[in-house]
Amino acid sequence: MMQRHLQGIGMTSQRTRDRMIKRLIEQGITDERVLNVMRTTPRHIFMDEALASRAYEDTALPIGYNQTISQPYIVAKMTELLLENRESLGNVLEIGTGCGYQTAILAQVVGDVYSVERILPLQKKAKTHTELLKLKNIRYTHSDGGWGWADYAPYEGILVAAAPNEVPEALLEQLAIGGVMIIPVGEQDGDQILQRITRTESHFQIEELEPVIFVPFLAGKE
Repeated sequence: MMQRHLQGIGMTSQRTRDRMIKRLIEQGITDERVLNVMRTTPRHIFMDEALASRAYEDTALPIGYNQTISQPYIVAKMTELLLENRESLGNVLEIGTGCGYQTAILAQVVGDVYSVERILPLQKKAKTHTELLKLKNIRYTHSDGGWGWADYAPYEGILVAAAPNEVPEALLEQLAIGGVMIIPVGEQDGDQILQRITRTESHFQIEELEPVIFVPFLAGKE
């Protein structure tokens, strides 16, 4: 029964995932590592049953607590940007676990994922979801994302799934030399831009990539 749930039927079937992958390719996603993982990862298990039939649409969907699961294109694009020009990544910090879908994608293409979530019930759901997929290389903490997770720094990659007005200083400090951070920056009701920040020996190189819409980066924890 569980295997059938993971495989999906009808609008949650492998055929539907294959259509999603075709759309991602048409949208410009080229990294085979990302495409292969998203082809085999059952996105529908990360959301409530009432929305599962919409899991493979190219849209953000609510997951409760005023949070959303990012549209497949954004998950694929951010992951691809993190991996670009790299054969592998060791440890990656994720800010904003959410329902755990982006976490699961990352865990299948990098060495270890350290995921921070400020909303405890969401974190618990995410753990349940990723455990179904038997992913063993994820650590979770319930904390303010602006603090990062200094215990395991520096990180070769940092992926942020909420938009601050400015990049938190702690995250910059926890990025390894040569490391890359993918982060949306901007006000919730204003212009948000997806940025890629690369740390060099002497400075941070910032690339502004494309307009995005993310939930705001909030302080504290719930």
